[in-house]
Amino acid sequence: MDETLKPFDRNLLRLHRERAAAGLSGYDFLLQEVGERLLERLEDIRREFPIALDLGCRNGLLGQRLQGRGGVQWLAQGDLSGAMVERASAPRRPGVVLDEEFLPFGRSSFDLVLSLMNLHWVNDLPGCLMQIRHSLKPDGLFLAALLGGDTLQELRHSLMEAEMQIEGGLSPRLSPQLDLADAAALLQRAGFALPVADQETIVVDYPHALKLMDDLRGMGESNAVMLQRRTLTRRATLQRAAELYQEHYQRADGRIPASFQVFFLTAWAPAASQPQPLRPGSAKARLAAALGSSEQKTGVKAQPGRDKK
Repeated sequence: MDETLKPFDRNLLRLHRERAAAGLSGYDFLLQEVGERLLERLEDIRREFPIALDLGCRNGLLGQRLQGRGGVQWLAQGDLSGAMVERASAPRRPGVVLDEEFLPFGRSSFDLVLSLMNLHWVNDLPGCLMQIRHSLKPDGLFLAALLGGDTLQELRHSLMEAEMQIEGGLSPRLSPQLDLADAAALLQRAGFALPVADQETIVVDYPHALKLMDDLRGMGESNAVMLQRRTLTRRATLQRAAELYQEHYQRADGRIPASFQVFFLTAWAPAASQPQPLRPGSAKARLAAALGSSEQKTGVKAQPGRDKK
């Protein structure tokens, strides 16, 4: 991808992950929650996937929670951060430092690829999905959770308003907006079969916005937009953003909500054994017969209440 078109600074993302690695266990409550919902979807599939990949493993929390689900016997764990990989590695769960945009795996390497809240930081998502599909064996499963474009709208609006008031301008904070229809279309574009995309919104209550910002740093989810300002945000701007957050979103109990829109993606590497759509015109029964209604020729105006005999 042309460097001028890349929305995210991957080196900055790596730095955020490196800094968060040592203390992530104190901030991983959202990762744990979304990870459990992801693994519940895996449990719904009555298949076994002996060789799997956790793409964007962080400190290995998803591998720790697998506990035999999906019939996984061997799990490779990959992350952009070496510090994260070091903490994730365990017997039968080896770690590898990698870049999701340049996967180091051959074709048909895995029965299953999992990814937990990671792919929303990828610059070339269509290319990444295509590489994931190539790394899967025929009829292999791809199962991922990533943040959608409506995530943290409350915080974004508060920060934008505060910057306008205090600094008279805006710093780029918005990631490219991915909606659910886009996610499903990208799976098809990458060559996956039977793609499904659904979403859930998780709302977390906070005492104030500064605690939310601290949690985002602790998770390694701080802003990594390429065009963002390289100097620290002014303390006065952050304080004003926190005040505006309270003014606009405070609940009766004094706490504020933070909304995380999560997309769950399920898709399969193509295989000859999978259900295939019928060739147009090959149906052996008429739709009208199945519906118990009559059939009209093209150009004949139907009359309500009357069936053509």
